[in-house]
Amino acid sequence: MDLLEGIQSRTSPKKLDAPAPNATQLEQIVRAGTRAPDHGRLRPWRFTVFEGAAREKLGDVMANCLRSRVPNSTEEHLAAERGKALRAPVVMVVGAKISKGKIPEIEQVCAVSAAIQNMLLAAHGLGFGAMWKTGAAAYDPEVKALCGLAPEDHIVGIVYLGSVSAPGQLVEAPVDINRV
Repeated sequence: MDLLEGIQSRTSPKKLDAPAPNATQLEQIVRAGTRAPDHGRLRPWRFTVFEGAAREKLGDVMANCLRSRVPNSTEEHLAAERGKALRAPVVMVVGAKISKGKIPEIEQVCAVSAAIQNMLLAAHGLGFGAMWKTGAAAYDPEVKALCGLAPEDHIVGIVYLGSVSAPGQLVEAPVDINRV
């Protein structure tokens, strides 16, 4: 697939199932992420992969975080939160490990955002679907700790990877270019 065709045809699927990218394909996807622009060459990205039963551990932590935020959460709400980690056969939490110094924090977060975009395109090019999500759990210190991140670091995206079982809708966005 041509690069521009891949960019213009990528969508976020509604549903992902097995098979997921294998270890070699997952490494290709992550390597694509590490080719993102990175002011200062800080390599702020951190990739934590949850597969199989590890997704249940992530789901339990996400449910505990919901219980902390909303103490009167129903079992139904907690189960729904737990289930988010089972949306796809592979869940990758992509974080920004912030380095204090010359390079502004926002630029480090932007570098990780660019890494995620590269990863979404790489997954698409390999024939897989990928969804980029966040939600309240992405801001929770317990989820960050599970992924080896400090409270001051950021979870920039929770990326769900697998085979597309329900495609997303391709929506054409208007192009508005201001020429001066």
